[in-house]
Amino acid sequence: MITPQDTVLLIIDVQGKLAKIVYESEAVERNILKLIRAAKILGVPVLYTEQYPKGLGHTVTSLEKLLTEETPFEKIAFSCCADESFMGALRKLKRNEVLVTGMETHVCVYQTANELIEYGYTVHLITDAVSSRTKENRDLGVHCIERAGALLKSTEMVIFELLRIAQGEEFKAISKIIKE
Repeated sequence: MITPQDTVLLIIDVQGKLAKIVYESEAVERNILKLIRAAKILGVPVLYTEQYPKGLGHTVTSLEKLLTEETPFEKIAFSCCADESFMGALRKLKRNEVLVTGMETHVCVYQTANELIEYGYTVHLITDAVSSRTKENRDLGVHCIERAGALLKSTEMVIFELLRIAQGEEFKAISKIIKE
């Protein structure tokens, strides 16, 4: 079971026009927003990346509005792990559980998840918070990431796993997020 103290939320390349044309784009964006809001309530750090923003655009506005304290890691490699500044930031957090979300599942998410596993991190792929332009590529990416050793989870599953108890102010705040 994950805890807020050993977990980090990673959002990969939810950018520009691509974010609007992937399979089930609105649901994916809504779930990532829930994860960000819950992470902030529970003290889980958030890292996010942008793949070649000059060409693909920046992170979608709805997410950027919640990520005012974070700075995106710009990258040109498909895997986030190829970026030394990203890996340095991840290592500095000293957290082994990585909640992986983003786009595209069969490219950047897949390559990042595989390398994180190779580096010894436990990857929790949030299946309702990842997507690709086609359902087939999304599904294939999820399948291959699971075969590589990731744990498959949903947005609600991971939020309640982090929360653990149904009482207190955190529970009240989280309940509002889940109901939206």
